[in-house]
Amino acid sequence: MPADRLHDIEAFVRVAELESFTAAAEVLGVSVSSATKAIRRIETGLGVELFHRSTRHLHLTDAGARYYADGVKLLADFENAQLAVRDANSRPAGTVRLALPPAFGRRSLLPLVSQFFERYPEIKLDVRFKDQTANPIDGGFDLAIHSGRLADSRLVHRTLIRGPQKTVASPAYLERHGVPRTPAELCEHNCIVGRFGSTWRFRDGKGDELAVRVSGNLQTDSGDVLRQAALVGLGVSQATWWLFNADLQAGRLVAFLNEFEIEADPIYLIFPASRNIAARVRVVADFFLEVVRALPREELPNGQP
Repeated sequence: MPADRLHDIEAFVRVAELESFTAAAEVLGVSVSSATKAIRRIETGLGVELFHRSTRHLHLTDAGARYYADGVKLLADFENAQLAVRDANSRPAGTVRLALPPAFGRRSLLPLVSQFFERYPEIKLDVRFKDQTANPIDGGFDLAIHSGRLADSRLVHRTLIRGPQKTVASPAYLERHGVPRTPAELCEHNCIVGRFGSTWRFRDGKGDELAVRVSGNLQTDSGDVLRQAALVGLGVSQATWWLFNADLQAGRLVAFLNEFEIEADPIYLIFPASRNIAARVRVVADFFLEVVRALPREELPNGQP
């Protein structure tokens, strides 16, 4: 890619982030005219408007929002390439601040911490369990793991895990109350309602979405409570597969309605969009990806590679 085109994309990204040509020009060390011309060159080349402009406001169009997400990734990839060369002969060191959903952190990260430190003894992890928010890296985190759809499309992310939404119960509960054969039969069962609410979604044989409203005597926003309640036989739980995976493998829980299940929201690695990704942060992210890819196929949903 020509250097001038890369500079134009950088100007566009800064204008989008700061919502101001003047502020972006100051950050970039160029004139306002230069920043304006850079945006015009991109818009002319694409044949679309990237910003809604008024005397007081500057906001991205839908096309601009898509181009911003791609532009941020392109700039990050370029910076990563430079950092990779620069850091090739140095050992990653320092502190990485990491935000995790509580249930995912306890069940997926903590068992791997010693393995990580054996490989990277000069890195310190500052791990915080944090409930899901619109921007998972708010609070100065270097890296976050986020379960669910991203409210802000401008966040730089990599998909860590995809898999199905599982409906489960303990063998003892199913022996007492029977196994639901269709989603509609869940209305006759005690369902443990999680943070996504009492409307559980499935797909029928034609691929059309089914929405079933369930109810029960326990509601929680904690994945740990959702899992534990199912384990003790309180009722039926539904969540993304990774929450129940070890229990399903061990036979402590049983999955059913598999032919109706939908894909759960992905689990993402989130990076701050406006920062260079340091080597110490990059190796933490790469470690997570490597560990997931190294799992035995029977521990991954749908044979995920």
